[in-house]
Amino acid sequence: MADTSATTLKRTPFHDMHVAAGAKMVPFAGFEMPIQYPSGITAEHNAVRTGCGVFDVSHMGEFLVRGRQAVEFVNFVTSNDVAALAVGQVHYSGILTEEGTFVDDCLVYRYADHLMMVVNGSNKDKDLAHIKQYLGKFDAELEDVSDDIGLLAVQGPAAQEILKALTPADLDAIKYYWFTETTVAGVPMTLSRTGYTGEDGFELYHAAKDSARLWAALMKTGRITPVALGCRDSLRLEMGMALYGNDIDDTYTPLEAGLGWLVKMKKGDFVGRAALERQKAAGVARKLVGFTFTEKAIPRHGYPVFVDGKSSGQVMSGIMSPSLGVGLGTAYVPTAHAKEGNTLEVEIRGKRVTGTITPFPFWKKGTVKR
Repeated sequence: MADTSATTLKRTPFHDMHVAAGAKMVPFAGFEMPIQYPSGITAEHNAVRTGCGVFDVSHMGEFLVRGRQAVEFVNFVTSNDVAALAVGQVHYSGILTEEGTFVDDCLVYRYADHLMMVVNGSNKDKDLAHIKQYLGKFDAELEDVSDDIGLLAVQGPAAQEILKALTPADLDAIKYYWFTETTVAGVPMTLSRTGYTGEDGFELYHAAKDSARLWAALMKTGRITPVALGCRDSLRLEMGMALYGNDIDDTYTPLEAGLGWLVKMKKGDFVGRAALERQKAAGVARKLVGFTFTEKAIPRHGYPVFVDGKSSGQVMSGIMSPSLGVGLGTAYVPTAHAKEGNTLEVEIRGKRVTGTITPFPFWKKGTVKR
């Protein structure tokens, strides 16, 4: 009998375009996704840092929340202050367990009559089940529209100049972490000035049925490089941006991960608040830090980390930085040790390599318009 236990990988609306462009496709978040194109990860990385690249991020999950208490509901199931968002504004937030650890990180968009939560594709079903358990306390409706949405991230210092010829929107008027409802190449969408690269750029949420038309219009400019998951990881890590499953998960709190700024204690009750208050009062024992190597070596996820000769967990994220030409990564260390200039050691094939604690972001020349 044939094995039917394997999960069939889903495909984004851009799958055929990736294959036609020669992308190497891999399983990711339940989807068949491009990890790199024939030009290679470093070339794609540099295209985003110096020009413009387009990522397919349609694997992300989108939830719409409507109703009289939509704001109150999302405020309760996330850590940031949703009530403080203006219409047309976005913020980064955490979806937390009752223990104050991460179920996921997310974005929250505030529209005139509803909210949109954007979550990691690999966590979508888990996130939905988690927040649904609190829905009964509020006059609100929750809808998973992930399969209906195509999502592209157009990123790089040339992104605005290229997109302005394709949209009637005043791109200068869209501030960092704000959005508008408009069209690009005639395709209706939510256009937000957000991203995960440290460079200026926009995310394009649109109906999946329009994805092929949108892709064709972007490629027709001749100025946008298709880029994939490999360089998305190197770009975000150079900026010190957390990745769920590497730097944060359900064993770490925002206070430990250096993300205390997305926890708004004064807003009132929310899932995980009591646990975070206890942790804050007791003192945070560990902290996520960045580090860099001086000798030529690559700190990879999972490599053992030592502080003052004692085990301090493992490398959470690590790469050879294409922009800086050094090995860099993240790790949790005792809070008392988490000071710029202090050192740690990473064990690589039996040898311990010294890393120096370095503040985020590692790459300080990004063009993102804060």
